[in-house]
Amino acid sequence: MSDKKIIAVAGATGAQGGGLVRAIQADPSGAFTARAITRNPESEAAQKLKALGAEVVQGDLEYPDSIERAFRGADGAYCVTFYWAHMSPDRELTEARTLANAAQREGVKHVVWSTLEDTRRWVPIESDQMPTIHKRYKVPHFDVKGEADAFFAGLPTTFLLTSFYWDNLIGFGMNPKPDGQGGYTITLPIGEAKMPGIAAEDIGKCAYGVFKQGASTIGKHIGIAGEHVSGAEMAATLSDVLGINVRHHAASPEEFRNYGFPGADDLGNMFQFKRDFETAFRSARSIETSRELNPELLNFRQWVEQHKAEIPLT
Repeated sequence: MSDKKIIAVAGATGAQGGGLVRAIQADPSGAFTARAITRNPESEAAQKLKALGAEVVQGDLEYPDSIERAFRGADGAYCVTFYWAHMSPDRELTEARTLANAAQREGVKHVVWSTLEDTRRWVPIESDQMPTIHKRYKVPHFDVKGEADAFFAGLPTTFLLTSFYWDNLIGFGMNPKPDGQGGYTITLPIGEAKMPGIAAEDIGKCAYGVFKQGASTIGKHIGIAGEHVSGAEMAATLSDVLGINVRHHAASPEEFRNYGFPGADDLGNMFQFKRDFETAFRSARSIETSRELNPELLNFRQWVEQHKAEIPLT
């Protein structure tokens, strides 16, 4: 029987959770071992984690008892929800409450909750600075995580503020698109603002750093980023590394909201928030702190160099 402390990782086959499981298992001399929680332990992604030595268990946020079982005996728990799987604020809140309740009932000693700002602190519902969505939110996928912070407030929790995934350039449709003139564009409605971003894998590595620091982080909000870069800077780096001509299309938030794909209004408001409240958003995400948590932290150029073959150009 191992004497290592168990960190139970929700969403273990997702970007954040998977990164954390890999970070834990890549440190064989460390004090922790990972328990990967997934709806389907037989999936290829789950089996890859098992091959790294992680314990893989079944858990589904629709069934609170399964999450309690998955947290049982764990010293730490990484709690994350994935809004884009369902795009329902009410479901997101229910899932966050399920995670918090399970951590409380099972006596987890250190919870790391992956969260974001409740933008309504800056833009009240009655404000016409940006449209209101679902009658209650300005940026739903941000606001519900910030609202759910209250579920974790009475627990030994570190609140981990994440940043824009550069991996969105691979799998979320934000890759460079042909402009019809032999070049490419990326579209980010942030004007000239610099936006904190991070490699998805580095979120897991930073989270592991939080668990290693332990009790000193409890009760704190810790923001992470690999670099703060503008759309123009991202375009220049993509041009240089990919060997193509990429320019930044600084669409207005209004234009972006009207693109018509599911969640365009939410994302348009998100980018506007990052633009309009650039100082507050950036100041909450320290590159220096992130590097202390994760010495292998990548900047944007390093990430593009590692993933250039995966970035679609269609």
